[in-house]
Amino acid sequence: MKYLLGIDFGGGASKATLLSADGIIVAEHSVEYPTLHPNSGYCEQNPDDWYKALCEDTRALIAKSGIDAADILAVALDSATHTAVLCDKNANPLRSAIHWTDTRSMKCAEALRETDENYIVKKTFSKPGTIWTLPQIVWVRENEPEVFEKIGMVFFEKDYLRYKLTDVYCTDYIEAQGSMLFDNEAMVWDDRLCEIAGIDKEILPPIVKPTDVIGKVTAVAAEMTGLKEGTPVICGTTDTVMEVFASGAVEEGNMTVKLATAGRICVITDRSYPHPYLINYAHIVDGLWYPGTATKAAASSYRWYRDTFGGEYKELDNGAAEVALGSDGVMFHPYINGELTPYNDPLLCGSFIGVRAEHTKAHFTRAVLEGVSFSLLHSMKSLNELKIPHDSFATLIGGGAKGKLWKQITADMLGITLKTTESSDSSFGSAMLAGIAVGVFKDAKDAVKKCVKVNDTVVPNPENTAKYAELFKTYERVHDALAPIYKERAL
Repeated sequence: MKYLLGIDFGGGASKATLLSADGIIVAEHSVEYPTLHPNSGYCEQNPDDWYKALCEDTRALIAKSGIDAADILAVALDSATHTAVLCDKNANPLRSAIHWTDTRSMKCAEALRETDENYIVKKTFSKPGTIWTLPQIVWVRENEPEVFEKIGMVFFEKDYLRYKLTDVYCTDYIEAQGSMLFDNEAMVWDDRLCEIAGIDKEILPPIVKPTDVIGKVTAVAAEMTGLKEGTPVICGTTDTVMEVFASGAVEEGNMTVKLATAGRICVITDRSYPHPYLINYAHIVDGLWYPGTATKAAASSYRWYRDTFGGEYKELDNGAAEVALGSDGVMFHPYINGELTPYNDPLLCGSFIGVRAEHTKAHFTRAVLEGVSFSLLHSMKSLNELKIPHDSFATLIGGGAKGKLWKQITADMLGITLKTTESSDSSFGSAMLAGIAVGVFKDAKDAVKKCVKVNDTVVPNPENTAKYAELFKTYERVHDALAPIYKERAL
């Protein structure tokens, strides 16, 4: 038997999936790594931690499965978009990677909106904000000139790790779209955007397709990872499109709801939809796009809650399940890293409201789950305002999709049927992508047909949907009341 390996690098952990050539998941492994917050609004990760996780993942999968590493046909990596690794000309990181949830570049983004917004929107389909690489590089230029002057290579997270495997420098067009340095129509690095950033276009990586075989595992990487020297390595791409792919969404109108580090609702379309509400990316299927709305802290809100207040997810879920809809008046806004759709406001902060002495930890837990789903409802309303055609149901993807209670809350909140598959992990999508690259699967549709299996369907309760619709009015009013306060505090 031959195998395909996909590895995802998410907001706080890696996930590796070993897939057999006949579409069966053979083994999985996950490794958490730390996120650093050296100052308020700062969010960084150490690329060395990612590489340690990569090495642990590969060795653990080979050990768990008992396979011969020589039987792995190809490897593909994916990661969160927008997370750049600034390196010198010898590929040595110059600083920790600024994570896409970091908000330190807020003033830089504001300045870009004042001076170059029209051009930036025309080329990238998005307004400057803290999630994009362009404002982050401007921040480094203005605040860390000693680092900026040494930049000789600009990697993105999965590209840096793939370089560690192959010594090949490149990225894919979907990743490039997340940089705000890329012309989304011409599909090339843009001279003027690079000029705005203050960098030479020549230091950016060559652009290839996600399915391109870009190199092979080196002898050094083989020793570190346990992989066979010479194993083909695929370019790979970003985590959201891999989750979308892994869910089976490869045709126009297919819709996904994501409960991962971030939350997203994406629709497969035949074109881009430039709009302040939306983030537009090309699909791996030629000619298709997956524009979507975004909740900045979805599963990361639940993880923050777990890590801050203690407990295990199963225990927390069980407690929340005993609490009534609406959390007996407790409401949570998941703005712990600011918010994207529809506000695009990095100044917003997370909040609990309605707290009384009778409330327990279980009330707070359910409020967190409901608060994230309220934000997704906000995203859905914004998406529907644009009248983009989509199916009457969606596939729920991301780590949050594994929670029975959260699935039902989200279905009730959105008022739509949610399907889940046996795996919608982006690492599973990357493994399928590797299979396309080396000819195991004919194309994306063939990979979906052979690998993707629906395992659950959650139908919304109309009575609960109506109750949440009323509570959502309060959710909006709380935002409207607190937003000016957060702005005053930031001044």
